[in-house]
Amino acid sequence: MPLLQIEGLCTSFFTDEGEIPAVDHIDFHINNGEILGVVGESGCGKSVTSLSIMGLVPSPPGKIKSGSILFQGEELVDASEQQMRSIRGDEIAMIFQEPMTSLNPLFKIGNQLIEAIRTHRNWKHKKCKLRAIEMLKLVGLPRAESLMNAYPHELSGGMRQRVMIAMAMLCDPKLLIADEPTTALDVTIQKQILQLMKKLNKTMETSIMLITHDLGVVAEVCDRVVVMYAGKIVEQTDCVTLFQNPKHPYTKGLLASVPNIRSKTDRLYSIPGNVPKPGSIQQGCRFAPRCELAMDQCFTETPPIYETEEKPHEVRCFLYDKEGEPRHETTVT
Repeated sequence: MPLLQIEGLCTSFFTDEGEIPAVDHIDFHINNGEILGVVGESGCGKSVTSLSIMGLVPSPPGKIKSGSILFQGEELVDASEQQMRSIRGDEIAMIFQEPMTSLNPLFKIGNQLIEAIRTHRNWKHKKCKLRAIEMLKLVGLPRAESLMNAYPHELSGGMRQRVMIAMAMLCDPKLLIADEPTTALDVTIQKQILQLMKKLNKTMETSIMLITHDLGVVAEVCDRVVVMYAGKIVEQTDCVTLFQNPKHPYTKGLLASVPNIRSKTDRLYSIPGNVPKPGSIQQGCRFAPRCELAMDQCFTETPPIYETEEKPHEVRCFLYDKEGEPRHETTVT
């Protein structure tokens, strides 16, 4: 049984302009000890998916309309706030994109780490402090004991992000959700954070859901990949297959947009247009207005998920509507 199983999840926001579907009937799972990458441009529904899992969708205006989120066989959609409080930070932990807004600037690092432990563990103060210092050392922070007395503003961005990872791992969660944890960091620190997450995955057998728009990060750490576009999953397969044989035109466009140091082209490839406003496309494939391979059918019918010949490899595109085989070979130039 998968550690996390999501089926038919729909999360919408209700505003003065009407209902805005941010996540629309998505299905995926995360296995024990696996690193799953969730990829897509900004506005595709990646972060809303993670907030739905954590029970943190702001209500109002947001609401999980339908679907199932099973964690270790337990349904989270119908869970009470008290139940979710016991799960958050203990069974499921999350690293947010900007650590400076996640850490309280008025409290010392040590106080925040100890509070996180005592929320879920009935431990004495001394044991909590030793655990906090142990985790700071595990994430590679120097002078862990003195850092316990530091305030967030006294740390660099990379150090704050490591503190957030340490905080997330304090109670040995089974699932770690990382929402673009390396976006605001320089390349050297990015690599260190990714190596740290891989180390934690191996040593503590923690499953990781890594949300990112950086395909280089996906290639570095992920086992499987889910590609999202405009609130829907458009492709899902293992990491090697996605890079060697992408199927969906959107995935191909993302890969073609990655700079190639071996190429001497004057211009980088970019997908034409922008991600549509949620709810603005009522029928047809949501990528059709930007797709160079769109057919008439794509603008009137919503494509289902097809399983291609390289199972398990799922793609939401009419090009693969005949027994999982493409109608014709396509390449992005």
